[in-house]
Amino acid sequence: MDLKSSQCNHLQNELIKERQEGEEEEQIVAEIMRRRFFPAVITHKAWEGFHFAGHEIRITEAIDCYGAVVWPSALVLCYFLETNSKQYNLVDKNVIEIGAGTGLVSIVASLLGALVTATDLPELLGNLQHNVVRNTKMKCKHQPHVKELSWGVDLEKNFPRSSCQFDYIMAADVVYHHPFLDELLLTFDHLCKNDTVILWAMRFRLEKENQFVGRFQTLFNLEVLSDFPSLNITLYKAMRKSRMTTRPSKLLV
Repeated sequence: MDLKSSQCNHLQNELIKERQEGEEEEQIVAEIMRRRFFPAVITHKAWEGFHFAGHEIRITEAIDCYGAVVWPSALVLCYFLETNSKQYNLVDKNVIEIGAGTGLVSIVASLLGALVTATDLPELLGNLQHNVVRNTKMKCKHQPHVKELSWGVDLEKNFPRSSCQFDYIMAADVVYHHPFLDELLLTFDHLCKNDTVILWAMRFRLEKENQFVGRFQTLFNLEVLSDFPSLNITLYKAMRKSRMTTRPSKLLV
């Protein structure tokens, strides 16, 4: 076989591989989106339904608040937790979710056996508490907790390193166009121990978010678990690098 024929065969194989990967992604995305359902009858309070961990989960949303809506990144993370429950066994694991929003990820982690602390800003805690209690009471091994966490604020006071030992930190769609990316990185840094696993689903929108990933990698070893180009979502696993060699840096604006 001459060089030109070899190159043509290689290109053809690469195109076939890309098409197969695209078809596989399309099937997984369709399966993820099928987990969502809507009420047959419109009620006075907006809600969405989801099927995860063998349960029907009903989530109350608020259209006037970014943090009170279920975004696709949360569905991607929930689907991963459910379909990888043997490799990432959450039973009796200490889990914290930052930017929990409506609480879907925390609820699914609780249904899978974890001891969960769901956190977000104070103005979101009422709806978060409502969703968590509604979907986990008498259904979980450990009843999840809801707690205020403003990124970068009073971290040692509210989450002292000496007593807060988290096996997993979970985050879905916490990086977007907001002015608190430095505080978010400090929060990851504070909560993460040497053996803590971060599971982070991120939707890419702007170049500043790419900068954040680069800065995140100065503190954490980052591994891509799943990538969904059609959704612009990547699911990452991360673990801390040595504290002796890395410290957070400021994000360039």
